[in-house]
Amino acid sequence: MTTTNTIDTATAATPTTSTVAGTGTAIAAADTARTRLDFGKAAPKAFRALIGFDAAAREGLDPALVELIQIRASHLNHCAYCLHMHTNDARKAGESEDRLHMVAVWREARHFFTPKEQAALALTEAVTRVVDAGVPDEAYEQAAAHFDQTELAHVLALIFAINTWNRVALATGKVAGTDERRR
Repeated sequence: MTTTNTIDTATAATPTTSTVAGTGTAIAAADTARTRLDFGKAAPKAFRALIGFDAAAREGLDPALVELIQIRASHLNHCAYCLHMHTNDARKAGESEDRLHMVAVWREARHFFTPKEQAALALTEAVTRVVDAGVPDEAYEQAAAHFDQTELAHVLALIFAINTWNRVALATGKVAGTDERRR
């Protein structure tokens, strides 16, 4: 005997207004309950230096590429706060939902990304996971083939910056769905 599960497709695919409102309430409650320090207030000079480094790293890079790098590093570091922030930034910059969904599995969905983006994503993974195998020559050489030295230095700096931001957010218990830049 075969049983069939049916799903009410009218309500299953779309969050209701109360669900969205509930999420907002849950985010606010989680942020209020956060007990870890506010890094920006506790170490303002270090925080401003990191903001300056981040801004300098982005200089001259395609904004879409910047977001892809930040999203991939945030996936790898399990940083929900940064992942939420950078996927929203990417959407606002015109990034497609299809590409955003494929960043985590870009190797299996290469056709969504240009060879230059693939090289940047591979380098992001290598640098983010440096403890696993260092930065393999292949990943570095692939990136060097798509970026001139200045661009490559900026891509590397951006990878360093997002990995630092991920660690700040994780260590201080930042809550996904909040964004201090808008406060």
